[in-house]
Amino acid sequence: MNKKVLFALLFIVSGGVAFAQTADTSYWQKSFSGGVNFNQAQFSTNWAGGGVNSIALGGLVNARALYQKEKWSWDNVADLQLGYVRQGRGDAAVLRKAADQIFINSVVGYKIAPKWDLFMSGTFNSFFAQGFRYGERQGGGDLLVSKFLSPAFLTFAWGVAYKPNDWFALRMAPFAPRFTFVMDDAVRNRPVTPGANVFVPDPTQRAYGVEPGSTVRTEWLAFQLQAEANKNLTENIKLTARYQMFLNYETLDPDHRLDVVIAAKINKYLSTTFGLTSIYDSDISTRLQNQQTLGVGFLYNATTFREKK
Repeated sequence: MNKKVLFALLFIVSGGVAFAQTADTSYWQKSFSGGVNFNQAQFSTNWAGGGVNSIALGGLVNARALYQKEKWSWDNVADLQLGYVRQGRGDAAVLRKAADQIFINSVVGYKIAPKWDLFMSGTFNSFFAQGFRYGERQGGGDLLVSKFLSPAFLTFAWGVAYKPNDWFALRMAPFAPRFTFVMDDAVRNRPVTPGANVFVPDPTQRAYGVEPGSTVRTEWLAFQLQAEANKNLTENIKLTARYQMFLNYETLDPDHRLDVVIAAKINKYLSTTFGLTSIYDSDISTRLQNQQTLGVGFLYNATTFREKK
């Protein structure tokens, strides 16, 4: 692992462990949502309407731990997703990734007014598994475009936060350095001809803003805006929404990311979950990227968050 990645991760973990060891656990509030979604379709060989046999399995975890004591707060959120779909029969069946996300955010705040905090935060984004663009590699194969730590984004931020209540926060950070990592040159590629949708691997190409021959891109002077909402809309419906804007002062080309998850409980253990992720980052694509998931399955919820009067 790159030394800068290791140092940054150790910094976050060691800081959190040191804080947790000195923190009175009676000031903690925690919540956990974990689920498994399963979908299946099967057709007989003589099914007149046609169709493809498929099995889809996905898992998601949303966890939050909030520490509050006097003027200090420490808010930690983890959103994790991974899902696959298997299509076809026998040896002709193919397995493809359907959802993948690692998002970890940790924010330490100090209250300076009833609705205002000074804060510092660390945010980490990456993927669990390899991701492909199917059929776009020269020769008809699948093109590797992502994997764990390729890319990965680590952002630190210092600024002021507006927190009108316990479920919404708006954070503005005029100093927010970001580190973009590409640890494997296998995700670097280029089109066979300019503008073509057929690619070949090429380790000499720029990927996710990281220059060839390097594993990290550092953007020291930048602004970050974060808006977060974690709210129970009803007794059985929970909304988790997060918007991030990152602006490099040098390029003045903003990156945008929106994550929305709505979980509706059917009964004690069954639920339906809708997820949407939209990203605009010109270092990745000049068009808006969207990922949408919808599943029905088992969901477990547990919380120690206190009801607000």
